[in-house]
Amino acid sequence: MTTSLPTGRLGWTDMLLTRIGFGAWAVGGGGWAYAWGDQDDAESIAAIRHALESGVNWIDTAAVYGLGHSEEVVAAALAGLPEADRPYVFTKAGLVWDPADRTLAPRRADHPASLRAEVEASLRRLRVERIDLYQMHWPAEDGTAVEDYWQTFNDLKREGKVRAIGLSNHDICQLEAAQSIGNVDAIQPPFNLIHRNAADDVLLWAREHEAGAIVYSPMASGVHRRTRGPPGARRLAGRRPRLRRPGAVAQSRPGRGPAPGRRTPRRDARRRRHRLDAVLPRCDRGHRGGSAARAGRRLAARGDPGTERRRSGRHRRGHPCHRSRDRARIAFFLLCGSSPPAGSELGTT
Repeated sequence: MTTSLPTGRLGWTDMLLTRIGFGAWAVGGGGWAYAWGDQDDAESIAAIRHALESGVNWIDTAAVYGLGHSEEVVAAALAGLPEADRPYVFTKAGLVWDPADRTLAPRRADHPASLRAEVEASLRRLRVERIDLYQMHWPAEDGTAVEDYWQTFNDLKREGKVRAIGLSNHDICQLEAAQSIGNVDAIQPPFNLIHRNAADDVLLWAREHEAGAIVYSPMASGVHRRTRGPPGARRLAGRRPRLRRPGAVAQSRPGRGPAPGRRTPRRDARRRRHRLDAVLPRCDRGHRGGSAARAGRRLAARGDPGTERRRSGRHRRGHPCHRSRDRARIAFFLLCGSSPPAGSELGTT
C-alpha cells in the first residue's frame, strides 16, 4: 500500500514500513490467560481501518493473541481491500494453548511439526497465501536449541509460506546461534523509556548485522500516556515554587535577603542544576559542571597526578555515560520519528 507517512526499510527485506504499526494484542479480546479484557470486534475493526486510512502500513499480531481470535479480527478488517491497499501482516508462532481450557497459560512449543501446524492455522485465520513476517514469539523453555527451530523457519521461508522470518524476545547469544543457520531478517524486543536494556543489547546487534528491528510496548502498556516527561522531572516540576510575576527577579532586602520564592540569579542556577540532575545519568552530571567536575578541579589544584587520567576516562567510548546517551538517542528516535541508527528500523506495536 502507498502511504504519506515516513518509512524505513526493514533490514535486508524489501519492505518499507511506516515508523508506527498497529499492534493487535488487545483486539484478541478476553477469556484467556494474558488478555487485556473484553473487546468489541466492530470497534477493533474500525480502529484497524482508521489506522490504515491514516497511512499505517503494517499490522503485528500473533496466533496466541486471543487464542487465534486476533488473527481473525485482522482478517475481517482487511477483507475486501484492494491488493494495492493491503498492509503488511506480521504474526508469531511458538505458543500453543489447550482448546479445552482457555484460562490455562499457553505453553511454548518449538518442534518442527508444531511450528508447521501453527503456520498453516495462521494462514487460514488471516486468509492470506503468505505471511509477510513470521516470528518466533519466545525462546524454547525445554532446552531445545535455537538452531533446531530456526531451521524450520528457514524451510518455511524457502517454501514461500512466509516472506521474512524474525525472532522476538531472544537475547544476543540466541540471535548469534540463529544467524549461523540462516539470516535473521528482524528482531522484536520490548523497548520504551522505562525498559531500555535493548538499546545497548539486541538493538545494537541488529545494527551490526543490518537486521530489521521493531519494538513492542513503546508506551509501556499505557504508562507513558499518563505522564508528561520523565517521572523525576514531573516530581520536580510539582515542587517548583510559584513566582509572583513571570520573569520577576527579586531585589535584595536590606538585612534580610531576597523574598522567599522570588527569583535570583543564584536560585535560577540552582534550579537548572537540580532539573538536570533529575533526568541525567549520574556520570553525565560532571560534564556540565556538577559535583564530579568540581571534585576534579579540587584534586587538580592539590596536584593529584591521577586527575587527568580520571577526567579523560569519562570520555572513553563504552563508558556508562555514553551508553546512557545512546539509549536516550534511540528513545528520541522512537518518540519523534527521527532516523534511527543505520541498518536498524524502529517501529512500534
